[in-house]
Amino acid sequence: MPVHYVSVEEAKQCDGLRMVVVGGVPSLWGEAAKGILHIKRIPWTAVRLTYDDEALVAWAGQRSGPVALLDDEPPVSNWQDILLLAERLAPDPALLPDTADAREQALEISRGICASGGLGWMRRLQLVQASFLNQGGFPERVAKYLAAKYGYEADAADSYSSRVAEMLGGLSKRLHAQRVAGSHYYVGGSVTAADIYSACLMAMFRPLPAPQCTMNESTRQAFELVDAVTEEALDPILFEHRDWMYAQHLELPLSL
Repeated sequence: MPVHYVSVEEAKQCDGLRMVVVGGVPSLWGEAAKGILHIKRIPWTAVRLTYDDEALVAWAGQRSGPVALLDDEPPVSNWQDILLLAERLAPDPALLPDTADAREQALEISRGICASGGLGWMRRLQLVQASFLNQGGFPERVAKYLAAKYGYEADAADSYSSRVAEMLGGLSKRLHAQRVAGSHYYVGGSVTAADIYSACLMAMFRPLPAPQCTMNESTRQAFELVDAVTEEALDPILFEHRDWMYAQHLELPLSL
């Protein structure tokens, strides 16, 4: 079902789970949060992030997304906090395995994608660097905003591509090993949060086609920008896994 968006004032009057998400862009963190709620069949009320809406900032506590707000509980925005909130609201189907080793594997892969300094974070800074070098990437205003918010360092910028490639290589190596073991998934034989994060991450390298993902066109052009080092690291198995996830577990078209 398409996501129906409401205003901040409407959302404040609703019970249950509300979530602020970035609009017009297949954000890794926002789309993954949507995917988690979809798989768990958790009902929620959607609000698009509007950066100049001070009422939204006062309610959500920040000028970013996703931010999840459950009834009168404090807002949560960290990827892991949103995942654990969803696990609490709907334990079945679990997106973190029961066994300690498998659970830690799923969380480790997820951290490598979503956390500060992880693959999604570094890909964003890689595109900021391309913008500053006039090699594509984001519009200048957006690049400067992202650089200040996410810790762009000019002295470290030459390492961004190699770090992105290294992390992509780790993901593809894991998927190949799992494929040999007879599984389409990152951990064990069933879907975990790691699969959702990886599937949503791939929009930052090659967004889904327009009929499935109607998005801001300048952002699409930025996301599609890859240098030679990154292109070599983009093993087809990463996109095969993405397509499998959308065919089996996630919802199309995206509601941005």
